[in-house]
Amino acid sequence: MTAPNLRFSISPIDALAFAAALCVALPSGLAAPGDAVEIREWEVPYDGRPRDPFAADADEVWFVGQVNGYLGRLTPSSGAFFRRDLGEGAGPHNLIVDDDRIVWFAGNRNAYIGRYDPKTDAIERIEMPDPKAKDPHTLVFDADRSHIWFTVQHGNSVGRLRLADRKVDLMPVSTRGARPYGIKVGPDGTPWVALFGTNKLASVDPETLEVTEYAAPDAEARPRRLEVTDDGRVWYSDYTRGKVGRYDPKTKAFAEWDLPAGENSLPYGTALDSKGRLWIAETGPQPNQLVGFDTKREEIVSVTPVPSGGGTVRHMMYDPETNVIWFGTDSGTIGKAKVSKPGASDAWAPKAGE
Repeated sequence: MTAPNLRFSISPIDALAFAAALCVALPSGLAAPGDAVEIREWEVPYDGRPRDPFAADADEVWFVGQVNGYLGRLTPSSGAFFRRDLGEGAGPHNLIVDDDRIVWFAGNRNAYIGRYDPKTDAIERIEMPDPKAKDPHTLVFDADRSHIWFTVQHGNSVGRLRLADRKVDLMPVSTRGARPYGIKVGPDGTPWVALFGTNKLASVDPETLEVTEYAAPDAEARPRRLEVTDDGRVWYSDYTRGKVGRYDPKTKAFAEWDLPAGENSLPYGTALDSKGRLWIAETGPQPNQLVGFDTKREEIVSVTPVPSGGGTVRHMMYDPETNVIWFGTDSGTIGKAKVSKPGASDAWAPKAGE
């Protein structure tokens, strides 16, 4: 066990004071200072870009060390860390944890999906059936956790792993250089994918495995991560244009909103909370900013700088049991943001008549 090494935390009011001191430009009409969120970070005692944490419960948070090839576990109550090395060249990119506390991870540089059992310390490798699928990227469970859907960025495909027999299906994306990146499963079971190399989103029919692409109006758009709200609408971070984007499958219409840092925003990691608020990591500003966007009111309601600076917050996970967003940073920390209602402010209240 490693002794806790805790990065400083910052109160909601101090957080925005800190942002102001660093001359972070905020648009007019932005939420009041009380709408910042509380962020706490733990410094990871291992090098190698800790990222993509996943909370098995409030006191068991797994993450990957992408550069140095390990799985990590944080016990927040004690600050203790655990490390499991994965061997030469694994390049783990992302992980998720099932109901049996089995850790599934993307062996991004070695063309496999890994299964790690912490009880036995055993690792199983599920190899990709096609050598072109060389880089499994981001993993997500379907609703009943019988399959894992995943992206293959430079292999330009979307995959599905059936957990019962380890069968892997690969669905190529027709657009060359599409770079399938972020992926989430909608309420109807449809996987949605951000095609980061293009201005497109894609969906996969879970029955036929047919891939359909949807082009945003602006050819310069580059969706990177995405979330799907209960109404089936797809929300994404437009990395190059500094915007929140939305696609409505019912109307086939796109819409978008500017983020606080504008063209310097570089929005990357996203998470969707139980109140329908989209949280986006702006990685252009230093420190990075955690931005809350209310998808019902269609406006920004919160901006909080990451205390450690963040470097780059690449992926985030919302835990509905604790109402916390977990994230990793290139500055070497695992962090959590409490996104509970901030109390006296009315910024979270619905509009009149809603």
